[in-house]
Amino acid sequence: MGPRDLIRQIERLSPLDGVSDRLGRAVNSAAGERKSLLSGTWLGHPLHPALTDVPVGCWTGAVALDILGGRRRAGAVAQLTGLGVLAALPAAATGLSDWADSYGGERRIGLVHALVNAAGVALFAASLVSTRHGRRLRLAGLTAVGAGGYLGGHLTYAKGLGVDHQVFVERPEGWVDVLALADLEEAVPVAVEAGAARVMLYRRGDVISAISDVCPHAGGPLHEGEVDVSGCVTCPWHGSRFRLRDGAAVRGPASAPAAPYAARVRDGRVEVRCR
Repeated sequence: MGPRDLIRQIERLSPLDGVSDRLGRAVNSAAGERKSLLSGTWLGHPLHPALTDVPVGCWTGAVALDILGGRRRAGAVAQLTGLGVLAALPAAATGLSDWADSYGGERRIGLVHALVNAAGVALFAASLVSTRHGRRLRLAGLTAVGAGGYLGGHLTYAKGLGVDHQVFVERPEGWVDVLALADLEEAVPVAVEAGAARVMLYRRGDVISAISDVCPHAGGPLHEGEVDVSGCVTCPWHGSRFRLRDGAAVRGPASAPAAPYAARVRDGRVEVRCR
């Protein structure tokens, strides 16, 4: 059985769903208004992958010193191990926030990913107080973290979790006729097709706003969300908010903006093009 076969088995572990659903609700409830911070909305990039580099780097250095270092390595090993344990806490918090908005097989893989990494953190923490088995505990911890990293990589690269869902959409460079102006009601968001791209239109008086209808976080249909008085639309799936004027993400869990489009009226028809 290869690694992907094992992952497919994890995807089918439906008994995990009860625990996952309860934990997911608890995480989102605890995150509250901090969701944008944890998701990396302010950064324009998911925060969790960046934060994982710190503990993994520290622990890899500690294990390398265990193997290659001299007699004076003990102090540096302990410092690197301790710093890695501390850095794992914000990495875990951001990862849990991202995971809480997943579903089905992705959620099951993510839960196992979290449990394996938690075991790795526990092993490294235990190595700080064990003078006899410290090296073995750190090596086992790095092995666990490596397995957890493999699962995390699968979630990103094979399942597309955390990837901007607009990235493969071919957006029109020139003006494309999408709708009759008479069919665009006041203050009612509507989705149209502009070539291969799905675009959300919103009319307020003489102003027509146009952004991608595909939520970059998980692909949700933005035209089914509510538009507030500040000119932002809320994704109906996970609550991300985007500014209609330029598509900027103003609340997570989305970190990437919704692609903005230019809109104009010509001969009674609405046309859009990529900005």
